[in-house]
Amino acid sequence: MHIEQRRGGLLETAHPVSAALWADGALRWSVGPDLGSFWRSGCKALQLTSSLEHLPADEVAALTDEDLAIGAASHSGQPLHVAHVEALLGRFGLAEGDLKCGAHRPMHEPSARALERAGTRPTQLHNNCSGKHTFMRAAAKLSGWDDDYRPPDHPLQRENLSRMTEWMGVAPAVAVDGCGVPSFHGRLHAQARAVARLAEEMGALAAPRTSVTARIGWAMHRCPLHMSGDGRLDLRVVQGADEPLTVKVGAEGLFTIALPDRAAGLIVKVHTGHEGALAVAVRSVLDEVYPGMFSPADWPWATVQNVVGATVGERRAVW
Repeated sequence: MHIEQRRGGLLETAHPVSAALWADGALRWSVGPDLGSFWRSGCKALQLTSSLEHLPADEVAALTDEDLAIGAASHSGQPLHVAHVEALLGRFGLAEGDLKCGAHRPMHEPSARALERAGTRPTQLHNNCSGKHTFMRAAAKLSGWDDDYRPPDHPLQRENLSRMTEWMGVAPAVAVDGCGVPSFHGRLHAQARAVARLAEEMGALAAPRTSVTARIGWAMHRCPLHMSGDGRLDLRVVQGADEPLTVKVGAEGLFTIALPDRAAGLIVKVHTGHEGALAVAVRSVLDEVYPGMFSPADWPWATVQNVVGATVGERRAVW
């Protein structure tokens, strides 16, 4: 399978795609080669699980769905995201300077332009990973660990590696992610198995149903705006499905989908990392694997537009 981008009816680019579905303890469907890929932000639910295990039980119980969604987010740096991360830092007795994720321009273009008009520079709060880093820093503080929670040999990161090994069924390789913490690398079929583990935790197979991981997964489903942002692929996929989905984008063309009602995990990878091709691939794979379950009225990524908004091309899946 690949995604073609055509301009004026002529082929412009082609983006190879792999995808895999894991359910009932086995690989049930796949397309494309089972290549290795980094999870990048696709495993934030797992990373948040490790952090929450080192917070007081009463503090964890008091966290809202919005809190958990921000903790597992690749948010867009919109005002609601920044305010929520700042509030979480205050709850843990921390400040923006305690984070180690670095600052970058908000992914939400109107929010970025508003900062520029105000003559204000982005802070670490605008980093799409700032929610995850807030919980990592809080876990390190409350556990008496080193303040720099990023190195692979930090106790928290060793726990993340152990949990990922359990969920994937094989030890992943490790490199540094964009925000400075370890990122895991493994074959897509093993990654689909890990996504299915999240779905199982959320669904009827979970024991107990109210596990920390289950709470995180359901929070991501219920609060996709906090987990993602306006106009983002994550948000549109959750809104367009006729059953509960917990989804997460990862940089360079990765997308994970946990289906709790089916105890299934689906992973999609566009090997060129192209964001528009990924959006078309996600919809095409869902239509292929679960016909009729995903039916949004429109899909803006299927068209190619020029700078004045005129449609000049299209993207489509070729099986």
